[in-house]
Amino acid sequence: MEYIDKPIAAQKRIALVAHDNRKAGLIGWCLEHQDILARHQLLGTGTTGSQIEAATGLAVEKLFSGPMGGDQQLGAKICQGEVDILIFFWDPFEPMPHDPDVKALLRIAAVWNIPVACNASSADMMIQSALMARSFPRQIPDYQGYLAARKSELAV
Repeated sequence: MEYIDKPIAAQKRIALVAHDNRKAGLIGWCLEHQDILARHQLLGTGTTGSQIEAATGLAVEKLFSGPMGGDQQLGAKICQGEVDILIFFWDPFEPMPHDPDVKALLRIAAVWNIPVACNASSADMMIQSALMARSFPRQIPDYQGYLAARKSELAV
C-alpha cells in the first residue's frame, strides 16, 4: 500500500463518543476544555452529542446514536476525511456485545491515521498539544492509487 500526505488542518473536526457509563466523564471533560473545543468543529453520536451540547452550549453535529448505527456512521466520516481526531471514552468493562463496535471504530481510526484518545488522560495530553492550534502533517493510505493499480491488474 502506498501512502500520501494529507495534513490535519489547524481547525480540527473532533468526534466525541462515550459509552453510557462514560458519558458523564466525557461531559465533564468537555466542560473543562470548553474554551479549546469552541475553536474546533465537533461531532458526536446522537445521545452523547446531545448531552454535550446541552451541558456546554457548544455546537455539536449529531450523528445517529451508537445502537442505531452512529458508530458506523462515524467510521464512514473518518474514511471520507471528515474527522481529524477521535475522543472515545469507552468503557472497558462494557459487556462483550459492544466489543466489535469499539474494535471497528478504533481500527478505522488507525487505518486513516487520526489521533485517538480513549480516556481523560490521553484526551488531556492531546488537547493540550501544540499541534491542536496548527496544521500538521500525516500520511494516509492512497486508496485511489491502490484501486487504479488493481483495476489495471484485473484488466490484463
